Amino acid sequence: MAQRPRRLSSQSFVDRHRLWNDEQNAAAAALAQRVKKDKLELLRFSFADQHGVLRGKTLVAEDAVKALKSGVTMTTTLLAKDTAHKTAFPVFTPGGGLNMPEMQGGGDFVMVADPGTFRVLPWAPDTGWVLCDIYFTNGKPVPFSTRRLYRDALLRLGTAGFDFMAGLEVEFHVFKIENPRLTTNDTAWPPPAPDVSLISQGFQYLTETRFDQMAPAIDDIRKGVQALGLPLRSIEVELGPSQCEFTFRPQTGLAAADTMILFRAAAKQIARRSGHLVSFMCRPALPNLCSSGWHLHQSLIETKSGANAFALNDADVLSTIGRYYLGGLLAHSRAAAAFTTPTINGYKRYRPYSLAPDRAIWARDNRGVMVRVLGQPGDPSTHLENRVGEPAANPYLYMASQIYCGLDGIARRIEPGPSVDTPYETVAAALPKSLAEALTALRADDCLREGFGPAFIDYFVHIKSAELARFKAEAKDQPEPTPWEQREYFDLF
Repeated sequence: MAQRPRRLSSQSFVDRHRLWNDEQNAAAAALAQRVKKDKLELLRFSFADQHGVLRGKTLVAEDAVKALKSGVTMTTTLLAKDTAHKTAFPVFTPGGGLNMPEMQGGGDFVMVADPGTFRVLPWAPDTGWVLCDIYFTNGKPVPFSTRRLYRDALLRLGTAGFDFMAGLEVEFHVFKIENPRLTTNDTAWPPPAPDVSLISQGFQYLTETRFDQMAPAIDDIRKGVQALGLPLRSIEVELGPSQCEFTFRPQTGLAAADTMILFRAAAKQIARRSGHLVSFMCRPALPNLCSSGWHLHQSLIETKSGANAFALNDADVLSTIGRYYLGGLLAHSRAAAAFTTPTINGYKRYRPYSLAPDRAIWARDNRGVMVRVLGQPGDPSTHLENRVGEPAANPYLYMASQIYCGLDGIARRIEPGPSVDTPYETVAAALPKSLAEALTALRADDCLREGFGPAFIDYFVHIKSAELARFKAEAKDQPEPTPWEQREYFDLF
């Protein structure tokens, strides 16, 4: 008997691979209704790449609604890019240089919307925006998806009985663009950074005068961030010229990392439309500027009780759990620096007597240490402020690294030692002085290799090593930022 022709499945990509839960299915239906109700014309599908940079495609409304379940295809070479958008793996060889058939030949992967992240953009007319998770065309999760890696860390933390709470304190620079460098002579790869001027002279920390001077440039950013529904708390003038800080209320789970991704993209896009450039590069190669940091405020929440696990001690500031967690952060700080400070430029912030850390120590309410403990005995808001990060860090990797280091500290009961009163004189393990040092430490760190998985650690180190190799071929490392760093990071981050 002749064999019947095989019928192709009529199920969507999402349904076929069971990628959404009931809550996401309901959110997708509400999203489709919102597109129709608000007469949106476009929907941006975006995913955060290995560097925490949003990439994606924009679909017209009719096709966008269909693509919620069918997915949106992208090119796998995007997963092999370094910070100059150059491919760091031999993708046109068997296995694509990663021993993975799905990565060879520049084939497709699929972005699948997380419909609960949908927002209407306040600065782009008739446009919606949704964050995506990424899968290969066979339905397998892409193992290099940093959002998924963070979700895996949260699941492990949940197994231990906790949720992760994080608040963001993010410094950055805002400049006026004088020359966008858009002539045909400026088409290098990477291109030269735009020429900019300051919007304030700085060096009047938190003065009303400087804030009012910067307000016309940053007010549109503030309004846009609030209109997106991000939990903005404060807008502050920092010490350096053209430097400010936005802080965000604490959030749990994926939300805090998603907020950082959306905030950075929103700030850059809104500023550019008014002729300004926002840069999250740690230390731009411009005269007399100050470095920017990203301080990550964090605590663990007991899943059953909802109580702050760091504040279960009326006799001391930190509970036993909090103390061991802190010990883990310090013990793995050199390796975790590859995720908290993933650029060559970021290590030029680690200087003594600069309100930035240069060694793995902690203290109560001291801004010279790596981890600042905030709170009082029995205070339910007690938490840790890790001051080590740069604002260009991928938030999913930054936060996942904190969880794995902290869990290891709890499991091995690592004591953090005494609080330090003289942060730049105390003998302690130094933070890495370069990205190369951090990558060496990461390769040797069993905790992070086990947490993220050996394949991802090798992948990440390979991409960052390609970035380092290009730097060493064109520039010489020095205490001050180089023109190479300005081209590489200034406009990207």
